[in-house]
Amino acid sequence: MTIIATQLTQLNHLLPTISQQYHRLLLITGPHGSGKTCLLKELSQQDIPYLNVNLYLSQKLLDLTTKERPLRIRRILTQIITDQPESILALDNIELLFEPSLHQDPLVLLQELSRNKSLVVAWGGVYDEQNRVLTYAEPGHPEYRRYERPEVMIFTL
Repeated sequence: MTIIATQLTQLNHLLPTISQQYHRLLLITGPHGSGKTCLLKELSQQDIPYLNVNLYLSQKLLDLTTKERPLRIRRILTQIITDQPESILALDNIELLFEPSLHQDPLVLLQELSRNKSLVVAWGGVYDEQNRVLTYAEPGHPEYRRYERPEVMIFTL
């Protein structure tokens, strides 16, 4: 069995439990090149819609002014998620959510979006299981985020 197939099997065992959580959110964590996108694309073969967040948001935000973008991003994402009839979605390429000029807290935003629909999200960062700390980027980087004891399910690659 390949690594992706093993990870997909493990992920499939977690999927039914997501809908029972307050935040119906599962983050797939791992550094760049760890296989998050491959895993989500394999998951999409099981009739779970795959959404490239960066591509979708950049198209929608293009026509908005710099001041409008932070105000509309939540509504735009809510609309695309609620428009999907499936009860679970796979979100990939979420880097735009960390853009400082958009003034978003990406984890809080994802938690809010996951209240009505289960989301499996590729998180390009690291989860320290021992200390229960989720990070994105490196300290000092403008997009750096650190969350202690995040209230979400995490699947680490």
